[in-house]
Amino acid sequence: MIIDQNTNLYGVLGKPIGHSLSPIMHNAAFLTTGINAVYLAFETEDPEGALKGASALGIKGMSVTIPFKSEVISFLDEVDDLAKKIGAINTIINDGGKLIGYNTDALGALKALEDKIELSGKTCLIIGAGGSARAIGFILKQSGVRLNITNRTVRRGEELASSLGCPFVHLREVEGIQVDLLIQTTPVGMYPHIDRCLVQENILEEGMVVMDIIYNPLETRLLKMAKVCGCVTVSGLKMFINQGAEQFRLWTGIKPPVNAMNHAVKKALLKRDEKN
Repeated sequence: MIIDQNTNLYGVLGKPIGHSLSPIMHNAAFLTTGINAVYLAFETEDPEGALKGASALGIKGMSVTIPFKSEVISFLDEVDDLAKKIGAINTIINDGGKLIGYNTDALGALKALEDKIELSGKTCLIIGAGGSARAIGFILKQSGVRLNITNRTVRRGEELASSLGCPFVHLREVEGIQVDLLIQTTPVGMYPHIDRCLVQENILEEGMVVMDIIYNPLETRLLKMAKVCGCVTVSGLKMFINQGAEQFRLWTGIKPPVNAMNHAVKKALLKRDEKN
């Protein structure tokens, strides 16, 4: 890759951001397709200031991650209809200084889940109440799934459940509900804290579909437990690649090189595991 005055800049905005493999994924996509662009990670406590800077500097597109997916909406010039309904964005296009927000998390999760389960009529427990939980809950409800929300912070969990029109269940009470699908959307268990998990093994049942949206590590403690219990597991890597591919399409207007993106991320994760 040769960086020159014609190189377009993209990046991911969040805090913390050191764990993100979005730069590896998107730089692999740019390299494979021959697009003169580079993608960087930007950690900040000031998302509004960061987006003003992105607009002023002509940064072509941004990913948005924890904890800014809902907060940044008020700083955008326009929001896509789906993202507006969800109330969270993870993708921004800079269209000549006008910042437009989209949500590709919903589609990324839906594609990953549909490979494993027929969703209509199923019952789901979503753990978490952030932007990803909101996006996944919205798209699953549209797909005919009966939702339940649980969260460590009760107020935020109740707010999300209310907005999705579904029950809120306290974490200490989740053992008592029967679900076909469990989706973990919090950062608990993310590298480097890979031994952490919010889910007790006794709520995992054979045949249940369990998805953890964390992709770093490839197999979280939750997914390891779920496998032992006979559950069908869905890695967060699938959602990550799916949502990233849709981001790339929105930014460039061309077909994303999904295989190259997937290969680059897997290679990076396996290399890190070998070092540890």
